[in-house]
Amino acid sequence: MNAMNLPPHAASTPSPFGERLRHWRQRRRLSQLDLAHVAEVSTRHLSCVETGRASPSRDMVLRLVDRLEVPLRERNALLEAAGYAPMYRERSLDAPDMASARAAVKRILDCHEPWPALAMDRHWNLVMANRMVPLLIAGAAPALLEGPINVLRLSLHPEGLAPRIANLRQWREHLFERLRQQIHLSGDTTLATLLAELQAYPDSFGHEAVALPGEHHGVLMPFQFHTAHGVLNLVSTTTVFGSPVDITLQELALETFFPADEASAGLLRAHAAQT
Repeated sequence: MNAMNLPPHAASTPSPFGERLRHWRQRRRLSQLDLAHVAEVSTRHLSCVETGRASPSRDMVLRLVDRLEVPLRERNALLEAAGYAPMYRERSLDAPDMASARAAVKRILDCHEPWPALAMDRHWNLVMANRMVPLLIAGAAPALLEGPINVLRLSLHPEGLAPRIANLRQWREHLFERLRQQIHLSGDTTLATLLAELQAYPDSFGHEAVALPGEHHGVLMPFQFHTAHGVLNLVSTTTVFGSPVDITLQELALETFFPADEASAGLLRAHAAQT
């Protein structure tokens, strides 16, 4: 019998909660002593919780997942594994009771015009975009534009936007680093599979790769892109919701682009006037 299938009272083997807790502790590279210290519990009690010899209270579960910075989706799973009701809601952004959140996201994207902006879910699938985004994705293979549109696949696929990105290697590594960090924080196997797929794509298309100045790790990323209307020099930045209590909002990311020079600003303004 697999240990994950053992009943909660089986004290001689790890409980499902204990295994999950150990997984997150090790993912965060903390010893039992480290976690016990920051969570203000005894190391002995923490050890008993991990091995299933003791059951944590709901308050202890919440304290542990907070200190381990566990994503809201996984906090629910840990609460359920410990025998408690999930705490955080997960609803589609299209749900009626998410109308105000959906309207807020749309307003942010629309107010960003005439610069491009889009919203993505936890797997980098396009959720919403303003009127300027079609300028960037025009010409990609139709299969890549079928829903759900994966922004990373669309960006780096040889039949997507990759051949038109002047600083492709720099942009790829920027996206890969963000994806690696997300995998580390979330433990999401779907993202790990996506990363492996993306890394197999070519990183050049017969033109000289450039590395643009102005990169500020975690803040701004330069992006030079060839369109039918001219070359766009942009900088990209990412925004997430700071303290959501809803899983959908925690996993939502906004990618916003700004012109890096007046020529790009003029091109975007002209395109917006025609749209």
